Amino acid sequence: MRPLLNFAFLLVLVSCQAPLYQDQPTEGSWHIAISPGKLSAALSPESPLLPLISAHRGGRFLEGLPENSIAAFEYTLSVCPAILEMDISMTKDSVLVLLHDASLDRTTNGTGKIEDKTWEAIRSLRLKDDFGGLTEHPIPTLEEALRWGKGKAILSLDVKRGVPFKKVVEWIHATDTRDCVFIITYNPADAKKVYQLDPKLMISASLRNTEEIQRMDKTGIPYSNLLAFTGTILSEKTHYQTLRSKGATSIQGTMGNLDKMAETRGSEIYRNIVGLGAAILATDRPKKAWEAIQPEQIEKANDHFSIRFVTE
Repeated sequence: MRPLLNFAFLLVLVSCQAPLYQDQPTEGSWHIAISPGKLSAALSPESPLLPLISAHRGGRFLEGLPENSIAAFEYTLSVCPAILEMDISMTKDSVLVLLHDASLDRTTNGTGKIEDKTWEAIRSLRLKDDFGGLTEHPIPTLEEALRWGKGKAILSLDVKRGVPFKKVVEWIHATDTRDCVFIITYNPADAKKVYQLDPKLMISASLRNTEEIQRMDKTGIPYSNLLAFTGTILSEKTHYQTLRSKGATSIQGTMGNLDKMAETRGSEIYRNIVGLGAAILATDRPKKAWEAIQPEQIEKANDHFSIRFVTE
């Protein structure tokens, strides 16, 4: 077992961010396909699919490839198998789209709040990359993203404030994608809403400390339905062990300080975080994190999932 880095050392702030879209991808893409009804088993603490990475906003800091775009998702899958995290916002006429901010200003060539715009008014807009460069890529709808990702990747849906969980679940049902998605929630009340809408859905819940675990216990949601987001600051090893003992797989956010540290200090940091007990790393550096935790990118398969590199 590799020795863990000093815990305090891992929390040092390192200020550095460079474009990550530097390597040309291999022709083809990684696909993760989950058997019907087996997503919970595929993401359980004992699953051989793990450890795995989750690409924050589907891919960030990629020149010419905007966050929350199908193009960024395709690039990410060309360099590593991944969970693709995406942000769900809603237009004035209740169309669900992929957009992180409440405003169009940062990520598109439009202006104003998304909630004040109709789909017809924004569908011709084009996305900007994280460096402000305007691209040819449009704003995707949630429906487009779900249909595109079915059978290719696990999709993590971050539902923004004001977007009804009911509408998101309806699109999951309409596209028959329950077996490849989970919904992100930030409090036990929202987690319970999603569970009541569909008790077969997987849910990501913030479980960063003992108090949050105790509040989640009161909801009655089985831990087999839960993925435990432990925040962007490392927890003690005992916290990850507690979650695992309850049957919940831990997602550690590395976007921010931990990614910056790995960029400057070396990717050993990712392996050490997995050693602490985090089974999924939510990162802005999916390719580098994957190479660190899965240096021999071998294909895996079992009764619950298949992971393979597709070249056709």
